[in-house]
Amino acid sequence: MLSAASAGFYLGFSLILAIGAQNAFVLRQGLRRSHVLPVVLTCAVSDAILIALGVSSFAVIAELLPWAVPALRYGGAAFLILYGARAFRSAWRGGEALAVAGTGTGTGSLRAAVLTCLALTWANPHVYLDTVVLIGTIATQYGPNRVWFGAGAIMASFVFFFSLGYGARALAPIFARPRAWQGLDVVIGLVMWAIAAKLLAG
Repeated sequence: MLSAASAGFYLGFSLILAIGAQNAFVLRQGLRRSHVLPVVLTCAVSDAILIALGVSSFAVIAELLPWAVPALRYGGAAFLILYGARAFRSAWRGGEALAVAGTGTGTGSLRAAVLTCLALTWANPHVYLDTVVLIGTIATQYGPNRVWFGAGAIMASFVFFFSLGYGARALAPIFARPRAWQGLDVVIGLVMWAIAAKLLAG
């Protein structure tokens, strides 16, 4: 059980470690110190639901809907290309990022933050590829211990998002400079397009 849980934790952590759409949003909210707890809880609980679905039902889903995996792959690539373009646009404009960095706390409404977080999670096919497809596929190798594998992956999501959301505050002095925000947007855009290219390449 411990071995399966550890494997699930390390796999789950490695999948969400790279800056993705969710992570970029959580990082921004943490830097703003705006609605951090609801945002990290929304991300972690959403991941937990998707991981549980993958661990418990992926084999059945793949058999009933053989087209689902390629559809998610191409849909995820399209989503990431658009999100990457948005990040590059934000880096080019720069002014909006500077305004966000200078406002301190309390930017944006709680409703807008949670809805954005839900959209970046549930409307992003790439999230399904990582949680339902990949984790679900590997979990089948652990037989009856796949539940512990899934529990480890879920724990990784909670640890990661809480660390990212609240740890971002330590980076606040760096992101007081507008160039740092623009640099972050460029990195986000590059990572989004790199992941999209990987998905398209299969």
